[in-house]
Amino acid sequence: MTDSKGSGWIRPDDDESQKATFPELFFDLVFVFALIQLSYTLTEDFGATALYEAAILILALWWLWVHITWLTNLLNTDKGPVRMFLFGLMFAGVLLAIALPKAFESQGIIFASIYTVMQLSRSLFGLYVFHGVDHGNSKTFGRITVWLVVSSFFWIAGGLTDSLTYRLILWTVAIAIEYIGPLVRYYVPGIRAHDDEQILLSGEHLAERCALFVIICLGETILTTGKTATEYMNSGLTFVVFCAAFLSTVIMWWIYFHHGQEQASEKAEETAEPEKIVQNLFNYGHLPIVAGIILTAVGEDFSLSNSHDPATLRESLAIMGGPILFLLGNIGVKVAASHVRPVSHFVGVGVLVALLLVPDVPLYGLQIASATVLLLVAIWEYVALRKNAE
Repeated sequence: MTDSKGSGWIRPDDDESQKATFPELFFDLVFVFALIQLSYTLTEDFGATALYEAAILILALWWLWVHITWLTNLLNTDKGPVRMFLFGLMFAGVLLAIALPKAFESQGIIFASIYTVMQLSRSLFGLYVFHGVDHGNSKTFGRITVWLVVSSFFWIAGGLTDSLTYRLILWTVAIAIEYIGPLVRYYVPGIRAHDDEQILLSGEHLAERCALFVIICLGETILTTGKTATEYMNSGLTFVVFCAAFLSTVIMWWIYFHHGQEQASEKAEETAEPEKIVQNLFNYGHLPIVAGIILTAVGEDFSLSNSHDPATLRESLAIMGGPILFLLGNIGVKVAASHVRPVSHFVGVGVLVALLLVPDVPLYGLQIASATVLLLVAIWEYVALRKNAE
């Protein structure tokens, strides 16, 4: 690309350029902080309202990361202007994470303002780069900007209201608008989206970026679990619970990376419909995986801090709900990528749901049971794949 904006702002179309770059990996560190903030917020308040609030925040963080990743998928982050813009988003992301714990209290307008500025600036930067250079991408970013302006109205209105109920409603509408947008190809009356106006994303790059984000989430789980363990490591039982929690994290890594991630990468790279596959595999498909890992970290905090206490529905939802979401997300990704239904995952979800309904189980027992189910799922899948390969 050679124009008034400089040369090389668009990512070259070659094998080497499809790899994640150091500026992208540096940017992802912001989300380690944001996820830690979210985990701590959930451990302090895990009621029904707090869970709904956390769902909105998870959806917002994931969507923000996804769309910035879309942009870096298209642009050359080794170029100074692109890199500086990414660092600007990084600084805003840190401020967003700082405001996150109080987003539904005193920091609502701060959180909403930073979020909308990040989303709109990202979209407008894409529009600026592609204007007069790539007609299809330019029009697409134009339509995306229109949708984001509409959603921003609800984000800001929700941040300004003092009513928690109204804030929940307005932010629910805002996040719904943003998630519906790609499904209808960011339809804007009077601006028709033609087939040649798809964003031509690199499936290989997005697969790698999503895999790295999953590692970030797993790393956040280890960090929060380790911090909690240092405060409560006062008995042999606590050590056993910590081992079970660490084992759960390792097994989650295995379940995701041993087979599913590779299949997702190949599917995304070989498809003739990259935008559609990207949405199914990454934008929406990875969301329950990420949410499940975050919820697992919360459950591990509960089991470490109150090992002997009998589990209430609150603790059970965290300890078992995290792995359930994680396995459901992996089912969706693996079915979409290879059309193979992992029976082990379905059975694992069923067993975890059954354990969720067992009353008065000590928290350490639930944590050990959860890790055991994940281990059996991983072994079952490994054996099944070995048999299919023979």
